[in-house]
Amino acid sequence: MKTPRVPVAKEGYPYIGFAALMTLIAALLDYDIFSFAALSLTAFVLYFFRDPDRIAPDENDVLVSPADGKIILVEKVFDERFVQEHVYKISIFMNIFNVHVNRMPCPGTVTKIVYSPGKFYSANTERAALNNEYCGVIMNTKSDQRLAVVQVAGLIARRIVCWTEKGDILKRGERFGLIRFGSRVDLYLPLNFQVEVSVGQKVTAGETVMGYLA
Repeated sequence: MKTPRVPVAKEGYPYIGFAALMTLIAALLDYDIFSFAALSLTAFVLYFFRDPDRIAPDENDVLVSPADGKIILVEKVFDERFVQEHVYKISIFMNIFNVHVNRMPCPGTVTKIVYSPGKFYSANTERAALNNEYCGVIMNTKSDQRLAVVQVAGLIARRIVCWTEKGDILKRGERFGLIRFGSRVDLYLPLNFQVEVSVGQKVTAGETVMGYLA
């Protein structure tokens, strides 16, 4: 029997607890307007840190979205920071209403974690990709192909959380981190990757098929 889980990311507990405490204090002091505002904030924070279960497809070569949001970039580039080769770069923008828990796009072994502090430009701009704080997870797939999943902070996001470490063996759709309050996730994929998404498309972490690895 599976252990029941609360569908809320544990990183959100302090924020939810603080907002709920402010609501309680305001209610006890009969500050009606402040009570309503604090209750609304509590509801939003609870909603923001939601962490629903997802069912990933089980095809061997399929790659799923690492984030909820909208595709803002699909292009071929030469990547100097993570895999040092020509790749497909696919960027997903997450607004404050998306689920912010990130998931592994495919099974593989984490070979390196690359973290860099930086600025906090709006996450849907190229300037953000080049200058913002980021955390990159580089991994090798079971077929020995290399790819990178990069969490990028945004204008409002001020904290990247990455739970995985070098040497971890992860499953497709497995949770590996989150970014608080608006951000983006970039994928760097081999050129033999068969892309099945396009700019403007909305995707769901752990479920939407991004394409297929050769």
